[in-house]
Amino acid sequence: MSKMFDNLKSKIGGNKNEEEQQFSIQPHPAKTNDPADLQGDQPGGGLNSQHEPASAFHARGPYQPPSHITDNLEQPASRDELRARQAELNK
Repeated sequence: MSKMFDNLKSKIGGNKNEEEQQFSIQPHPAKTNDPADLQGDQPGGGLNSQHEPASAFHARGPYQPPSHITDNLEQPASRDELRARQAELNK
């Protein structure tokens, strides 16, 4: 029975001199096993952006307003004033 199928296949298949299709394994573009290495930098990527390894240490210091702003600030309320305001609001 299998000989019959082989004969039929050879008649339908055509020329036996054709080379069989070959496949090969292509190299992967990754250098490491980390999938994040394949992605480019994204704006706003946070810690995923690879600009500098420890960019948190290159941040600026705290904001210190200029003297003309600090001179015009009102003094904070005392504890007694805050308690009086709290009692007024909780009526």
